[in-house]
Amino acid sequence: MQMRFLGMGGIFTGVKNQQLTLALLAPALLAAATGLALIQPRDFAGQAAAKDAPAIFHVGPNVLYRSKHIPRSVYAGPGSREDGLAMLRAAAAKLPRDREIVIYCGCCPWDRCPNVKPAVEALTQMGFTKVKALYIETNFKSDWIDKGYPVESPAQ
Repeated sequence: MQMRFLGMGGIFTGVKNQQLTLALLAPALLAAATGLALIQPRDFAGQAAAKDAPAIFHVGPNVLYRSKHIPRSVYAGPGSREDGLAMLRAAAAKLPRDREIVIYCGCCPWDRCPNVKPAVEALTQMGFTKVKALYIETNFKSDWIDKGYPVESPAQ
């Protein structure tokens, strides 16, 4: 049996499609490295429309939210700016601290997004215990809209 060592320190044996394996593991590894609880778009799409959906906050640029956004999401300011974090704190202030919250941005590739991590940290500092970040790998259009997940526009 052939064994190959990968740069990240793992050993894979007999796996023909190692790239697929790594692609499936990447979000979990990223979540562990950053300390963020993540949810995949395919897993969240059904929850977002449910009657008992989590509170959903968009923490990216307003122009993105005004174009199209996840139904029932609330624009809560860009997480990379203090005024945006103040908007998020105000939007979440009256929620029970055990309420499930999902935040998302989608402005750019996940590994360059300046908005999600500060937003998660702000909510955690407020005492929220069930905060997840929607893992949008490339951008909102590619990873949500183009996949046919539900969206709404302000005109709707």
